[in-house]
Amino acid sequence: MASNNYNQGAQVEHQKFGLGTVLSHTEERIVIKFDDHGEKKFVSQMVAASLKKSDRQPPVEKRASRARKPKAVATPVAAAQ
Repeated sequence: MASNNYNQGAQVEHQKFGLGTVLSHTEERIVIKFDDHGEKKFVSQMVAASLKKSDRQPPVEKRASRARKPKAVATPVAAAQ
């Protein structure tokens, strides 16, 4: 018996990890990015009982914050006398 088909981008809710977004799904594996627990990989058939579809809107992806390098400040060189 095949597990529910969760397409990429589907919003789901897991009993333990809460709300998440399906990143990929095959007959054998499903990868879900949970809001509060990060990315998790499951065996599709084993997780099917713990997973249900959610009707929420996908969360807005936050842009990765990059550590900003301090701008190089040109220091004036003393004029040769």
